Amino acid sequence: MQKSLTSFKPCLVRHAAIVFILSTLAMQPAWAQTSRLKPGFDKAEYQELVYMHALLYDTAMTNRQKFKLPRPTKFDSVYTSPVMGLDNRWGLWKSKSSVGVINLRGTTMNAVGWLENFYAAMVPARGELQIAKGYTFKYHLADNPKAAVHIGWLVGTAYLARDIIPKIDSLYKTGVKDFLIMGHSQGGALSYLMTAHLYSLQKQGALPKDIRFKTYASAAPKVGNTYFAYEYEHMVDGGWGYNVVNSADWVPEVPFSVQTLSDFNNTNPFKNIDGIIKKQKLIARIGMRHAYKGMKKPSEKAQRNYEKYLGRFAGKIVSKNLPEYQSPAFYKSSNYVRTGPTVVLLADDAYYKQFEDSDQNVFIHHGLHPYLHLLEQYKY
Repeated sequence: MQKSLTSFKPCLVRHAAIVFILSTLAMQPAWAQTSRLKPGFDKAEYQELVYMHALLYDTAMTNRQKFKLPRPTKFDSVYTSPVMGLDNRWGLWKSKSSVGVINLRGTTMNAVGWLENFYAAMVPARGELQIAKGYTFKYHLADNPKAAVHIGWLVGTAYLARDIIPKIDSLYKTGVKDFLIMGHSQGGALSYLMTAHLYSLQKQGALPKDIRFKTYASAAPKVGNTYFAYEYEHMVDGGWGYNVVNSADWVPEVPFSVQTLSDFNNTNPFKNIDGIIKKQKLIARIGMRHAYKGMKKPSEKAQRNYEKYLGRFAGKIVSKNLPEYQSPAFYKSSNYVRTGPTVVLLADDAYYKQFEDSDQNVFIHHGLHPYLHLLEQYKY
């Protein structure tokens, strides 16, 4: 007996639903089907990363004895690196659910680590660095030829990457395809560059494309210019990267930024300003030209001094600590900007009662404890 059309409807609906689900999964990238990480800012996830991060320092640096920071409960330490480069260090952790963590240490009391911070000229965001004999660090952190980054932290990234990438490969072979990347302070700056480098290696086929990275740059200073920031933010779009900032902390406000006319996009109203001035009447032309030079020349001079002292001069000191390192040509910009989707831990009156501004302790708002305190108040 022939079945009626009505009797086929439930079957057809189920079949259509199955086809839709399978086709949707097929269109998703491989990591989306298997990733244990979820997009979006996760307070508990960030908190656990901070607990791990504290263990990269001695107790004098983090006041762990005074503030009794808890130990991580969801991750086990797999590896802690030796100190390398300009006082850089990192730790590798793994959860029982096979999520790896790359945790990058910030600045310590060692003057060499501070040298990495002050070596603050910019270099193009793609190129290569001669780090040592037999080791040239090739990097491609952004496509835009106008993208540029902090040279000191790029050197730190170069040393760390040589140690980190083999560890990623080893964990990947055991089934780990999800990695959290985190750093606080200088470590936050390094986390930007490391993330961009790892994504670049995936594009080149040097790392498996089904690895998923998620980054928390905590208390990070400014690491590059506008064009690097644009590409990084596009890279982590969708909830895969965050910049966590205490609004009372001065470190995310540095390095100093100097913007010149060459830092603008190619299409801008200042490019042909001379032609506009020439069309004015004599008195207006003289006044406008004087005003224009008065605004243009100081920023250009400041940028040259930036490169002189925080580039060439600091580079000579770096070379004394890293004898085989060869300083590259610098990029003619110092237009540092804040990078990444930002989670603001807003300091209110109650916060300032517990963490008062201080001329003696300039890091009162920068440590792990004030960040964790504000995290408890964060409602999103």
